[in-house]
Amino acid sequence: MIKHIVFFKLKDRTPESIAATVAVLRNMEGKIPQLISIEVGADVVRSDRSFDIALVTVVASLEDLQAYQVHPAHKEVIAHINEVKEVSYAVDYEI
Repeated sequence: MIKHIVFFKLKDRTPESIAATVAVLRNMEGKIPQLISIEVGADVVRSDRSFDIALVTVVASLEDLQAYQVHPAHKEVIAHINEVKEVSYAVDYEI
């Protein structure tokens, strides 16, 4: 199994902007068959070094991770993220 974690720092760090992006990310739930689990959380500390949002997903294999990456529902999320993010970082590891 593969855990896929992404941290996002948004250009607009207001609570409203963060909540809107959290909703966009959560909207993937139930739409992408390869996703075994999905968690989305907004940072509560809000320090200068904090990222605004974390996305944690689990898929069964690297092949499923690739299928998730190109799924139409995920591509919609990528389009939104590319408009609102300042920076993002990801890590994928076997569990």
